[in-house]
Amino acid sequence: MAEAGSNVTELFRTSTAHSPSIAALSRASGDRQPITDFCIPCNPYFPTPEMFDELGDRLREILTYYPSSADAITAELCSVLGLNPQTVAMGNGSTELITWIDHLLVRESLAVPVPTFGRWTDQPMETGKRVDMFPLPESQGFALDPASFVDFVRSRGSRTAVICNPNNPDGGLLPRHGVLALLDQLQDLNLVVVDESFLEFADAEADSSVVGDAVLRPNTIVLRSLGKNFGLHGVRFGYLVANPGLAGRVRAALPKWNLNSFAETVVFMLKEHRLEYAHSLRLVQRDRQEMIWQLSRLPGLTVYPSQGNFVYVRLPEGADGALLRDRLLEEHGVLVRECGNKIGSSSRYLRLVVRPQPDVQRLVAGLEQTLYGMPHPSGRTTMPGQAAMPGQALVPAGRHPGPMPMPAAQPAPAHALPYGSGTAAVDRLVQGA
Repeated sequence: MAEAGSNVTELFRTSTAHSPSIAALSRASGDRQPITDFCIPCNPYFPTPEMFDELGDRLREILTYYPSSADAITAELCSVLGLNPQTVAMGNGSTELITWIDHLLVRESLAVPVPTFGRWTDQPMETGKRVDMFPLPESQGFALDPASFVDFVRSRGSRTAVICNPNNPDGGLLPRHGVLALLDQLQDLNLVVVDESFLEFADAEADSSVVGDAVLRPNTIVLRSLGKNFGLHGVRFGYLVANPGLAGRVRAALPKWNLNSFAETVVFMLKEHRLEYAHSLRLVQRDRQEMIWQLSRLPGLTVYPSQGNFVYVRLPEGADGALLRDRLLEEHGVLVRECGNKIGSSSRYLRLVVRPQPDVQRLVAGLEQTLYGMPHPSGRTTMPGQAAMPGQALVPAGRHPGPMPMPAAQPAPAHALPYGSGTAAVDRLVQGA
């Protein structure tokens, strides 16, 4: 069992841009321990068991035959969502669409707040673009101030701007009027992208989406994810909405049959299951509130406001997220997302996916025992950077007096990359200066 645990944790050492897949973790562990997943931000309530049964009954047909054309699948999705197919392009996951947006529409530079979804920083750098990174202030709960971001874009001369709303990993949401004000002030840019991949989980206002506005603007794209919302990351499907010219340009570049038969089957099931989907979102919103409350009770753990289906937390002083992640997985079968490889974050931060209460209780119990030595206090401590034996606490005794107020310091450096962001504060975060 020790060898299996070693194999599992080694996967995190070799995965620099993303967490290892559940399939890879299961193979490394020899399928000896079920994993409670707090890492992959799926909807745990959708599809329903009945929908999975239907998919299972049709599995041979789905795997045997080609899917319909992307145009036919897109037309069905648009009929469900009430969109014009000429304003929509569907992709094999949002990452495929981000890739084509970068290749086709991003010129010399792109501005993006950090920390955020890694593909919005990594993809443009991979094609030689300048990425201007705007640090979100931890003292403000990582909230994006639109006026400050606009000033940053102007000072850097960025020609493309991207915001994620809600943002990943912190779940911060900019109200709709704030997004529209941002779009108005950046209407001279080549492109502005609003990534709404997690917006379906938000409940702060009735409708925060700017999809209806994007189709009327010459330089705006809204990106949406289906895999995250529908709890089907493995199917790989998402879509973008823009004016017909922009959407058509991306749609024309996409490969033929870029959508698979699983994606087609699910899209054509949606009309019959819209009520179940809406109910699943309400359950996630309920679970998020309860999960935030439970995590906030842990001594020294800072929990940030979230409108996504995940919660961003800062660990108590002295705790190392990578060690905690490994211990939680090896000793409790709980998988968490440690954010040390996210630009603008550090290994002191975790992103925890919202899950049902029985799973959250398992997470909290694992955190209590691993961080503080509860419920078996032994008085032994582990200093930061040291390996811990099972049962030892990661947080030194006396370093967790109680819940901490909102911190004022910036996150510790997470990366050392051979480029400059154009902003001294971000360079210090990235390069460790």
